[in-house]
Amino acid sequence: MKVDLTGKVAVVTGGGGILCSVMAKSLAASGAKVAILDLKEEAAAKVADEIVAAGGRAVGVAANVLDIESLKKAEAAVKAAFGDCDILVNGAGGNNPKGTTSKEYLFPEDLKNQVEGLKTFFDLDPAGVGFVFNLNFLGTLLPTQVFCRAMAEKGCGSIVNVSSMNAFTPLTKIPAYSGAKAAVSNFTQWLAVHFSKVGIRVNAIAPGFFLTEQNRTLLTNPDGSLTARGNTILAHTPMGRFGTPEDLTGALLFLVDDSASSFINGVVLPVDGAFSAFSGV
Repeated sequence: MKVDLTGKVAVVTGGGGILCSVMAKSLAASGAKVAILDLKEEAAAKVADEIVAAGGRAVGVAANVLDIESLKKAEAAVKAAFGDCDILVNGAGGNNPKGTTSKEYLFPEDLKNQVEGLKTFFDLDPAGVGFVFNLNFLGTLLPTQVFCRAMAEKGCGSIVNVSSMNAFTPLTKIPAYSGAKAAVSNFTQWLAVHFSKVGIRVNAIAPGFFLTEQNRTLLTNPDGSLTARGNTILAHTPMGRFGTPEDLTGALLFLVDDSASSFINGVVLPVDGAFSAFSGV
């Protein structure tokens, strides 16, 4: 998909990761000047270097999406390099084992027997759950506060948040992540209404199941075969495969292109191989 983003400045949080790095590269290939923000400066710089080597314009910037001062420093660096942000992709997020249960279901015997390593709902660490909510929800809200004031002042701009299939149908074992991504979807709709009078469109992409470093061990075995959970996911994905990072780029470019989606605002677009449409029977 080809769109013309020449002259636009795009900021991608979590841009050093597998999915967001490909999204950053697609924005650059469409003519945007791209700032890759990541907690790991070396990961951001690597993606920026790859974009520059391919003929694009990019800069890697270290930023903590949970630290407002870090974000302000990053915004100043982006402005010095390229100017005010026109496109914000809130891609930073993730899960934490402390917000995850060991089993899909709670059984009566789990309440009676203390099994080493078993973590039930009642054992979830509030700090771990809070971290997951902060990373996904505040990690979307805070960059928007920092980078989108200039958009509001100019009267134009586009924000694309990254939600998840978990926001539609919560997956077993990961209540914190599912709830946090549901909050991102709800916030996307709220923000679309709130920003509608200052010319900023706000939408979200909800990826289905993509193999990343965060979930690879959950979905595949060391020999590359699928785990039981991986097989279950594919059995409930009518297209019968995991997504690739490139599967997200068409949706992203469509949503940020004002000529293609000028009247699309407040939507959460599934990119999931029909996972969300399948009832299981």
